[in-house]
This record gives sequence, structure tokens and C-alpha cells, in this order.
Amino acid sequence: MRRSREQLARVQEELFVWAKTLFSAAVYAILIVTFGFQVARVEGLSMAPTLEDQDRLIVNKFVYRVSAPRRGDIVMLYYPVDPDKSFVKRVIAEEGDSVRIVDGRVYVNDIPLQDDYVASEFRSHDDWGPQIIPEGYYFVMGDHRNNSSDSRHWGMVPKKYIIGKVQLRWWPVTTARKF
Repeated sequence: MRRSREQLARVQEELFVWAKTLFSAAVYAILIVTFGFQVARVEGLSMAPTLEDQDRLIVNKFVYRVSAPRRGDIVMLYYPVDPDKSFVKRVIAEEGDSVRIVDGRVYVNDIPLQDDYVASEFRSHDDWGPQIIPEGYYFVMGDHRNNSSDSRHWGMVPKKYIIGKVQLRWWPVTTARKF
């Protein structure tokens, strides 16, 4: 009888240790996902050829708590028209910048944007602006300019809507890369 009580006590102790470990792991996972990193999937072709439909990404959510988004960053953001949705776009201009588009050519502060990442067949021929980006906002565009819903259509993105910086494409493995 005494032996079975000891065995029961050991099993209970072991279960308690496992429960503590699982609880700790869950808390760490929640903290990492909430404040650190997020896994995301690209849906659509608005960032082609840089990102393709169904690419898997790691988004750094911490980086913009200690610094501001910069021109050229690829970011995940809440869609300003419907914040329940999220998009992946490239930051084209920061607060205080002047943006205009002439025949699809983007100018930031009257300097042509170096955008070799935009394939010639993906360039649009629209005109937009000029407009000054207000404080606390960003102008974003997709790399597939003639197939992207972006700041040209729905306006500037408030900093609070920028979830994080796309750091890594990890799937498909053959095209994995750091950004």
C-alpha cells in the first residue's frame, strides 16, 4: 500500500512538472507572437516578383517598437479600409516626404525612386500627387504596380497600423531569403 502511494505521489509530481513546463511554454509562445515575431503567408501577387503568392514569411513585430519604418522596408500592415485584413507592401515614403507619380515613375522629394525591384511589365503608367505625407503616416505600394491596391487607392497608412517588418521568406525553401 505504501509503495502505491509513493508511485502515485511520483506520478502526480511528474504531471505537475509537465503542466508547469507546458504552461511556461504557452506563455513564452504568446509573448513571442504578441511582441516578437509572426509567421505570415502572402496571398496574391501585389508584391511580385519580390514575393509570390503563398510565400511564407517571418515578420519582426519588435523592430518598430524601437525604430521607425524606413523607405524601402517591406512591411506587414493592417488594411486601413478594413483593419481585420492585413497586407504586405513596401514603404515608399515616410512622414514629411513629398510623393508624386508621373507616368508610373515615382518621385520622393523630387528625386526619382530607385526601384529596380519593379519588373518593367509590372510598371503602371498612372499619375498621382504630389502630396506631402502627414506626421505619423507612411505611403506604401506593392512591387507589382499595375496589380496592387495601395496608398494610391486608399491613402496613407498610420504607423499604428504597421504590424512589423518582413525579415525572411522561409518558404518555398528554394527561394528563401532575408530582407
